[in-house]
Amino acid sequence: MKYTGPKAKRCRRQGVNLYGSDKYDRILQRKPQLPGKGPRARVGRQSEYAQQLKEKQKMRDIYGLHERQFQRVYARAVAAGGQTGDTMKQLLERRLDNVIYRAGFALTRLQARQFAAHGLFLVNGVRVTSPSYLVREGEQITVRDRSKSSPVFSSIVAEHEKYMPPRWLKVQTGSMAIEVAALPEADDAEQAVDVRQVVEFYSRN
Repeated sequence: MKYTGPKAKRCRRQGVNLYGSDKYDRILQRKPQLPGKGPRARVGRQSEYAQQLKEKQKMRDIYGLHERQFQRVYARAVAAGGQTGDTMKQLLERRLDNVIYRAGFALTRLQARQFAAHGLFLVNGVRVTSPSYLVREGEQITVRDRSKSSPVFSSIVAEHEKYMPPRWLKVQTGSMAIEVAALPEADDAEQAVDVRQVVEFYSRN
């Protein structure tokens, strides 16, 4: 197992599985220390800015966004009013690629983004090729008919046989369909990030 690839290093640096694949959980179990550090190495105390930067990078990497995309999410959350951090979480969870991943129809968010970008999914019967599309309550998301028989989906469904999707999504594995039963709450988002520090990072810049 490789511990030094760029994705493995990023997971070890952040101390969390950023990509959803089981192999990164195994890497973190076997090599929990920072890249380039021995198991007994002491880690110096980080500045407040460094902690905020780390949380921002972690949240951005978990959802697989570039910096400019992530900044747009923050700006939209600020413009919406209310709790900026909670709104950021909700906007990220509502992305089409995240919904595909959360429903169990992709093994990672990167794979879900590729599926969405290639137009393998329909929203209310209309082909959507934007992974950043924000789903709305009541919308129906389905796999295109000609893609349902693809072996890639059968293997994913088999691997996710006991997978439980979040409460705000109703998933019909047999027909490869997803219903957005409700909009996600902030508590439904990834909990590995201190979003307050993310907001503070952008607020000071």
